[in-house]
Formats: sequence, structure tokens, C-alpha cells
Amino acid sequence: MSALPPDYLEYPHRRRGMDQDLYPWRPAVERAPIRWPGGASVAAIVVCVIEHHTLTPAGKPFKPPGAMVTPYPDLRHYTTRDYGNRVGVFRILDALRQAGVRATFPINAAQLRRLRWLVEPIVAEGHEIAAYGLSTDHIHWGGLERETEAAWVAEVRARFDAEGLKPRAWLSPARQQSFATLELIAAHGFDLCLDWEQDEVPTPMTTPAGEVLALPLSNELDDRTLLIDRRHSEDAWAGQIEEAVEFLKAGADRFGGRMLGLTLTPYVTGQPFRISALRRVLSRLSQDEGVWTATASAIADAFAKA
Repeated sequence: MSALPPDYLEYPHRRRGMDQDLYPWRPAVERAPIRWPGGASVAAIVVCVIEHHTLTPAGKPFKPPGAMVTPYPDLRHYTTRDYGNRVGVFRILDALRQAGVRATFPINAAQLRRLRWLVEPIVAEGHEIAAYGLSTDHIHWGGLERETEAAWVAEVRARFDAEGLKPRAWLSPARQQSFATLELIAAHGFDLCLDWEQDEVPTPMTTPAGEVLALPLSNELDDRTLLIDRRHSEDAWAGQIEEAVEFLKAGADRFGGRMLGLTLTPYVTGQPFRISALRRVLSRLSQDEGVWTATASAIADAFAKA
């Protein structure tokens, strides 16, 4: 049995702080406090994903959350996802309108032209459109050829341009990235990213193609994660969001303003038996003087001035 080589335990990035150069080491107690508009303690972003899942997902390198489950043709899950984009999403739009909340809607670029009838009311009501990659089957990951990924990102930008849309914000399918994703999206004009949740405040990330601001989006409060995967009740989901708001507000004197990012999935929260829980959440956010609800771009612009 041979001994391990001398350099086996050597790691050039082993030091205090991060082992990457995207953003510096910054414990919560050391960062400068943020002041949100109107003196709010919490900036809340509501992100409603518009995604299309195929009947035959490639599954490379893995199936994205929400992909088909049973053998082809998995019509039960496929039609549920389609129901979300045709029926459930309009309940969400109604709830947002009633609460006076503007949301960010990431959309798969491959679906833009097909879903123009949905894009138009989203934009008309003052919500923000974000890029949600090319499709749920185009997952960014470490084993992806850089040239292939660059072509995907370029096609996303081209498809949005063709529809007269100029999104700043990017969300990766399955919220998965390669080591090159941030650089590639920056090179194509995306300066905001919703993939990360490394903090409770926006984080500027440095890439060779320019800076990308990461806005934290909580997977722990994601409606599909809690209501479907973990099988929490609707009351428990709403209660956890309310508890998070109160906790973040209580720490404002010590830590300054922070963010709360919520993901809504039309085929989950848009169900008739769940919409009352969403209305409860949105009413709570919109009526609290300590909470400022805004789109990704509005939060980024405020952060630049904070």
C-alpha cells in the first residue's frame, strides 16, 4: 500500500473566509447596514416561475424539480403543470393585484412566443419579466461544455430580444449553475441573479465580464419545497413566512435592512385550496410598514443607493 502523495492535503484556497473569489468573506456582524426605501427593515421579493416541463425530460445531469415522475406518458403531472400556466397563474395575478404587490416572473425562453398571451398581462400590470434559462431541460452544470453553455445563454437573450423584452434578472433552470454561468450571463447583459441564497442581503459578485448582483431567494420558503416535498400545510407555510418577517424586522437595529425572497409556483400556490394562504401572505407583506415589496430591478436599484 503506497503512501499518499505529499500534496494530497494541500488546498491553495484554504484560508479564513471563502474558497472562491466571487465575493469576499463578510460575516453578518461585519457588513455595513442597508437602508431600504421608506425606512423598511425588510425588502421582500416575490418570484413567480413560469416554466414548461416536457413529457420526455432528458434528465441530464438530473431531472429538474417538478419534472415528470411516472413512465411516459406521465399525463397526470404534465397536465397539472400546464394547469398552473393556464389557470393557477391568473389566481396569483389576481392576488398580487389585490395586495398591490409587484412581482418578478422568470420565464423559460423557449416558451416566450407560445406564452405571449400570458406575458402581456404580466407586463401590463407592472410586474417584471426575468429570464429563466432556455428550458427546464437545459440545465447548467460543471460538466457542461463552455461553448454549449455560452450558446444557450446567447439564445436566451436573442429570444427575449425578438419579443421586445430586455430582462436584467436571470434565474437558472433548477437554480443550477456551472463555474462559468455568472460570467456568461454578465456578458449577455444580465446583471441580476436569483440562483443564490448565500446571505440575507444582496451580494455583488465579480466576474471577468462584469458584476452580477445576487439577490437571495429562499429555497427554505419555496412553496413547492414546503407544500409538495415536505408536505407542510398551507397554514404552516404562511406562518413560517410571517415568522421570518418578524425575525428579520426584530434584528434591523443590529444588522440593518435585509431581504426575504419567496418563490411561487403556479401549479402549487395557484390551486383553489391554496390561494387563500397566498392572499394571507401577500396581505401581511403589503400592510406591514416595516416591509417593502418590490421587483428584482427595484431592489437592485435601491441597493445601489443604500
